[in-house]
Amino acid sequence: MQVRRTGLARALSKLGYCSRFAAFEKIRGGEVSVNGRVVRNPEQSVQIGRDRIAVEGQMLGAARKVYFMMNKPRGVVTTASDEKQRKTVCDLLAKEIPWVAPVGRLDMASEGLLLLTNDSEWAVRIIDPARHVDKVYHVQVVGTLKAEMMRAMLKGVCSLNEVLRAKRVSIVREGERNTWIEVVLDEGKNRQIRRILKERGLEVLRLIRISIGPVKLGELAKGSYRPLTPTEKFALDGAIAART
Repeated sequence: MQVRRTGLARALSKLGYCSRFAAFEKIRGGEVSVNGRVVRNPEQSVQIGRDRIAVEGQMLGAARKVYFMMNKPRGVVTTASDEKQRKTVCDLLAKEIPWVAPVGRLDMASEGLLLLTNDSEWAVRIIDPARHVDKVYHVQVVGTLKAEMMRAMLKGVCSLNEVLRAKRVSIVREGERNTWIEVVLDEGKNRQIRRILKERGLEVLRLIRISIGPVKLGELAKGSYRPLTPTEKFALDGAIAART
């Protein structure tokens, strides 16, 4: 049977030790050894489970996989680290939480449900556009949303040479000055909802993700996080499998 190999930086990520970016830094800094020899090439081919990989002399084994959900607040960056020294979602985690990375993104001005995990292969399946996992957002816009605007969002608008469309759009409630709408996406292009609404001349006041597949934000407080329950994890796995 053919032995499956991977780059050393990717191996550290797959083992749940750190992000690939952090792995590159550690490897180039001479902190990582393979089979007793320091390796400074992040692309060095290794085999997880056979090669002995160590960081600062500590042998690595596969980390216990963990899965969290967070209610991301506005103004926090969805990344593990930020070159501009802005506050990140990982800064909200307690020190005893093992290394995790966000699954997909919510832009800095957006809020709501965010998944975090050290299971990189699972994360890739969640955000894979081919799996069409529904993500539901509640969006507050200035003014009212007319029927023709809703039809245009479903049909698709062109932005930066991309066709962007929503899977479903409905009105949650209307006021004199603004409207709350529910938008369902089954793909995840950069700032997709904001770009769609901008093309229709609508200003976004708030954007909150309330669910990813069968997992709902619920009453989780802003800035708080908790592990996914076994039922939630099982349901998400089922949603992924149903679209393979």
